[in-house]
Amino acid sequence: MADALYYDAHVFCCTNTRPPGHPRGCCSEKGSEKLRAYMKARARSLPNTRINIAGCLDRCELGPTMVIYPEGTWYRYENEADIDEILETHLKGGGRVSRLMLDPDA
Repeated sequence: MADALYYDAHVFCCTNTRPPGHPRGCCSEKGSEKLRAYMKARARSLPNTRINIAGCLDRCELGPTMVIYPEGTWYRYENEADIDEILETHLKGGGRVSRLMLDPDA
């Protein structure tokens, strides 16, 4: 087996749906599906990057959420500008968007 990763970056965006009124909420009701589709379309120019749908990432109250591997960096995002900043700063530039990062213990 090769030592190289199959993808340089693998992004999992939660699109989980819970019943209306669920106390934890869900990423889907906060627009995650539309935002994940936007991210996927914008990331097409990034080589070796995969944007996937994920089921529940168990951080529902903070959503929408995503996790980027191989680093295991967690983000919350609310709009296309947040997605653009994550794409530019993290996936293209190798940095982090600290204002959107989730506390590992949250």
